[in-house]
Order: sequence, then structure tokens, then C-alpha cells
Amino acid sequence: MEFANRLVAAATKAANNNTVINVCLVGSFLVLAARSANQQNNIEALKAEKDSLVKSNKAMKKTMWDWKQQLFSEAETDSDLVTVARLRAIYGEAPPPQTASAVC
Repeated sequence: MEFANRLVAAATKAANNNTVINVCLVGSFLVLAARSANQQNNIEALKAEKDSLVKSNKAMKKTMWDWKQQLFSEAETDSDLVTVARLRAIYGEAPPPQTASAVC
């Protein structure tokens, strides 16, 4: 019991001591500053990754657009491997051809 009383007395004395309070406040500030710096570094890394992904996405979209245009130009030539109408149906640019075997 005496140990508990000493502990409570020491805690009360520390709570009333401005030096102890200031040390705790400075320590808290340093911990928050370190956490903030870490979060800022993470944010900057994520922004750089986002920019890289956006550039990659744009490049892939352009490549796919070029491939699609090449397919259409090849389909319009005389040697049709796949007809233009079929390509338009695949890409959703035209309604699919209706078949006569529709079930009512």
C-alpha cells in the first residue's frame, strides 16, 4: 500500500511540474511530426504511382484504338477474313444481324 501511495504522490508531483508537462508535449509533437512526415512520403509515392498508371492507361487505350482501326481497315479490303459488319457487331457499334431462327 505504501508503494501505491508513493506512486500516486510521484504522479501528482509530475502532473503539477511544468517541466514534465512540457517534455510530454514536446514528445507528442515529435511523434506527430514523424507520423506526418511518413504519411507525406506515402502520399507522394502514391501520386507518382498514380501518374505512372494514368500514362500507362492512356498508352494502352491508344494502342487498342489503333488495333481496332487497323482491324476495320483490314476488313474493308477485298480479302475479308472477318466482315466489317461482324466487327461492328463485336465492338457494339452496330446491332447484331438478326437470324431467321428466332423462337417466339
